Amino acid sequence: MSSEFDIDDLKRRMSGAIENLKTEFSGLRTGRASVNLLDPVVVDAYGSTMPLNQVGTVATPEARLISVQVWDKTLVGATEKAIRNAGLGLNPVVDGQTLRIPIPELNEERRQELTKVAGRYAEQAKIAVRNVRRDGMDSLKKLEKDGEISQDEQKTLGEQVQKLTDKKVAEIDELTAAKEKEIMQV
Repeated sequence: MSSEFDIDDLKRRMSGAIENLKTEFSGLRTGRASVNLLDPVVVDAYGSTMPLNQVGTVATPEARLISVQVWDKTLVGATEKAIRNAGLGLNPVVDGQTLRIPIPELNEERRQELTKVAGRYAEQAKIAVRNVRRDGMDSLKKLEKDGEISQDEQKTLGEQVQKLTDKKVAEIDELTAAKEKEIMQV
C-alpha cells in the first residue's frame, strides 16, 4: 500500500464535519436553556467586539433561564444590547450586574422551522462527508493510474472508504433524528 493514501486523514476530515454539525445543532434553540445559545453574541467592549463569554460568565440556573454575570459593570448595557440585537428572539432582564434571559416556549410553527434548519445543517454535513469520500476515491484512482497501487488494492481501499462514508452518514442521520425529537418535544 502506498504511503500517499491515508484513510486516517479521511476519518479525521469526516469526523470534523460531524463535530461542526454538533456545534451548529447546539446553537439551535429547543425551548430549553443552553449556554451555547449565546455563542453567536458579540459585545462592543473596550473599543472592539468581543464574544459574550469574554465579558461575563454564562450559566443556566434553570431549564428555561440563562444568566450572564457581567464582570465589568460598565458593560452591562452593551451586553444587554448585544443579546437583544443578536436575532435570537431573546429579551434579557437587567438585575445589577446580572442579566437574566428567560427562554420562551416554542410554538408549533417555530418547531417546524427549527426541524427544517436542522435538516439543512445535516445535509451540509452529509455533503462535506461525501466530498471527503470523493477526494479519497480520486486519490485512489490516481495512485492506481500512476502504478503505485494495484487494481485490487484500489478496489479494497475504495470499499473501506465507502464503508467509512456510510458509517458517518448514518451517524449524521442519528444526530439529526435526536435533534428533531428534542425540538419537537412539547
